[in-house]
Amino acid sequence: MTGVEQGGRLQVATGIRNMQQLIQLRWIAVVGQVVTILVVYYGLGIHLPLHQMLVVLACLAAFNAASRLRWRSHHVVTNGELFAVLLVDVGMLTAQLYLSGGAANPFVFLFLLQVVLGAMLLDIRSTWVLFGVTVACFIGLALFAEPLALPMDAQGGLGSPFILGLFICFALVAALTVVFVARINRNLRRRDAKLADLRQRAAEEEHIVRMGLLASGAAHELGTPLATLSVILGDWQHMAPFDSNPELQGEVSEMQAQVQRCKSIVSGILLSAGEARGESSEPTSVAEFLGEVVHDWRASRQPRAFTYDNHFGHDLPIVSDSAIQQMIHNVLDNALEASPHWLMFEVARHGDELVLTCTDAGPGFEPRMLAQFGKPYQSSKGRAGGGLGLFLVVNVARTLGGKVEARNKPEGGAIVTITLPLASIVLESEEEVDDLE
Repeated sequence: MTGVEQGGRLQVATGIRNMQQLIQLRWIAVVGQVVTILVVYYGLGIHLPLHQMLVVLACLAAFNAASRLRWRSHHVVTNGELFAVLLVDVGMLTAQLYLSGGAANPFVFLFLLQVVLGAMLLDIRSTWVLFGVTVACFIGLALFAEPLALPMDAQGGLGSPFILGLFICFALVAALTVVFVARINRNLRRRDAKLADLRQRAAEEEHIVRMGLLASGAAHELGTPLATLSVILGDWQHMAPFDSNPELQGEVSEMQAQVQRCKSIVSGILLSAGEARGESSEPTSVAEFLGEVVHDWRASRQPRAFTYDNHFGHDLPIVSDSAIQQMIHNVLDNALEASPHWLMFEVARHGDELVLTCTDAGPGFEPRMLAQFGKPYQSSKGRAGGGLGLFLVVNVARTLGGKVEARNKPEGGAIVTITLPLASIVLESEEEVDDLE
């Protein structure tokens, strides 16, 4: 999945969470209005058009139930849709206030909550439009609504129905603002943090692409001189000075072997870049593939003490992948450099995951290295370009949906664990195997 796709999904998830917050707030508004209407009508004895107000509440509840059903299956929340539902909330609030005193109703300040939510959720243009709508609604209530017969006696304190209503409205707006604005802020911060992570990953992936292009270009350039060297060395073997000298003959044979190895490395680079001709991935199995990878690495590096344990269990068919091979080689190379006397590589299966563990007896990772593990050019080796091996390991694993973790052992040494989902590497059907053969 590309960074653009992940960013799009993140925006969708954030929009849905914000819409769900509005749905929860609307249920609270329905319950709160029912309680307030009943208390004012029966407790305070203030006459209200009870039937009409309950009809408005029923419409609000029906709209909220429909919204809940829609956003359970709908996967995109646009700015226009958020603006529309906030307009519905403003309209319902205006209708209730019109029926219960208009601008003289102390709960008129609930308009402020709608403006605050709009400022949090909408773009700037929609927010100003929502502000204008609430101002127009307030003015309309002041001009056309019939005021309730409420004594606005400030001397009565909380004993005055108007002052009591103001207090309840203030407490309600303050509490809802704290709770829901905090939740929406948390959603937005979570989105921003994940977007920052996606941007970092995109930058790292771009870095890998540039490295791949450089490696591919270098491989193309090296192909011709290596082929020339191979031909010259083949001619030397049949020349008199070399043919009659076993020592020179052995050295030429060794040179030919090293040239052939260089050509194999170049072919591997081109294969990884998708530029090799006449070659394709081959079906194999987990045990066979990892066994060959470890065998090739051991034959070329010749470590003093190396332990390989395969506890994978029931074998599964996979496709040989040069990227995974190079990833394992990089991990083993780093471990061998830190611990030339001993290292161990283990293969296991945990549920639906392939777990590769490399353990060494070296000095372990420095704390700053663990904190920046997998970042490019983070190395304690003190040489230019260091740290790219583990950087590639982390990004190959991430591309396959896996992860790489590193930690130090209390008794000394380090452990690097690669976890890969089997679904990303295993062939699930015989038809897939036939397609590769």
